[in-house]
Amino acid sequence: MNKPYDPQLTCFPYTEQTDGHYLVVKKNDHAVFDKNFTYVDKSKKFKFWRGCMNVVTALVAFPVSAIRQGLRIEGRKNLKKHKELLKNGAVSVANHVHIWDYIAIMNAVWPIHPYHPSWATNCRGENKILIRYNGGIPVPENDMRAMAQFSKAVEQLLNEGGWYHTYAEGSMWEYYQPIRPFKKGAFRFAVKTGKPVVPMAFSYRKAKGLRRLFCSRPTLTLRVGEPILPDTSLPHAQAIEKLCIECHQAVCRLAGIADGENIYPPIFQNNKRIDYYPFPSKKQ
Repeated sequence: MNKPYDPQLTCFPYTEQTDGHYLVVKKNDHAVFDKNFTYVDKSKKFKFWRGCMNVVTALVAFPVSAIRQGLRIEGRKNLKKHKELLKNGAVSVANHVHIWDYIAIMNAVWPIHPYHPSWATNCRGENKILIRYNGGIPVPENDMRAMAQFSKAVEQLLNEGGWYHTYAEGSMWEYYQPIRPFKKGAFRFAVKTGKPVVPMAFSYRKAKGLRRLFCSRPTLTLRVGEPILPDTSLPHAQAIEKLCIECHQAVCRLAGIADGENIYPPIFQNNKRIDYYPFPSKKQ
């Protein structure tokens, strides 16, 4: 596995809450994401523009991302190996460590075009068009009826064979190395619809060659793991928790977060900063 990068590089203003946001979104179009909003747009107009965006993403964003991030993708064979299982819909989960890391996810599962939940503030901001046409679904805030419509749209997406990617940590923390606690929402969808979950993980490599002369930041590796199925023998709540724990541990393994042979389990809904979480073992 890759050698861990220097944790001194992790100098971003992470929040006290493990799912807190610290990026500043400059614009706000005051869009309302309520029970009447179309969370998964199936109109011909939307499909046309999303198709155009997918082409631009593949031709421009994929190569630029590879250069900018030094991106490597490992484990695509797991998607090919389980193609029959995944073709009827799937959930994927990864740690969220870079503004552009969703491009890497899209690259890994191409030609599948996944959808993903997106922070409502981002969906009102300067990047709203890019987010929306790359599959972003705004997550409504403080509105139970809107959340019910959001959930209904995601469940229908999965039941119709769609792919739903989620960052279960709940927010983006740039270059953060430990895996934060997972929220259970994505696993509820997987259990309710009976879909497999594909764990993925970003880890880091020290920049080499000319890159290290121009950038002190590490380069990224995305690893794709084996799908994990919900345990249908368990009651609903227990199946969700088991799936969440199994996926968190899988992401930890893929990212190299280990102390010897032990994988650290998640601590659910922890509202304290998790500096006590281990950095990857140097035995990699």
